[in-house]
Amino acid sequence: MSAQPQELWQLAPMTLAHVPQVVEIERRAYEFPWTEGIFRDCLKVGYSAWIVNNPGGEVMAYALMSMAVGEAHLLNLCVDPVYHQQGLGRFLLGHLLRVARAAHMTQMLLEVRKSNRAAILLYERSGFRKVGSRRNYYPARGGREDAWLLTRELE
Repeated sequence: MSAQPQELWQLAPMTLAHVPQVVEIERRAYEFPWTEGIFRDCLKVGYSAWIVNNPGGEVMAYALMSMAVGEAHLLNLCVDPVYHQQGLGRFLLGHLLRVARAAHMTQMLLEVRKSNRAAILLYERSGFRKVGSRRNYYPARGGREDAWLLTRELE
């Protein structure tokens, strides 16, 4: 897929109709993907869920975030591998930060695989800092992988 200008990206709330496309992206992006049921449950409980699509309606990226007691928790942010390196992750993360601030959240936190250097770089460039780790948090080939816990104060 060729690069698309950011002004053509369309940001929209995720709905149940988007779930099949989201699950397909999840399967292409991760060795241990979330299930369709997890996405449906997240929508059912009202998590902040967003997609970015192109003018043809194809989902290019998505994210889900919970918010409670002043804390936003980024649960999943994924860019379709065919659209990597175009700024979609930064674009979507910026939107989530704005949503969290508008909801009066005071901090955002997330877990990221310690091996996911591209994601860690995105989060660090967006003002997140490592505050801890969660041992054996993620399933991994041949066992489990630690997660880094990152946080960012929201102005």
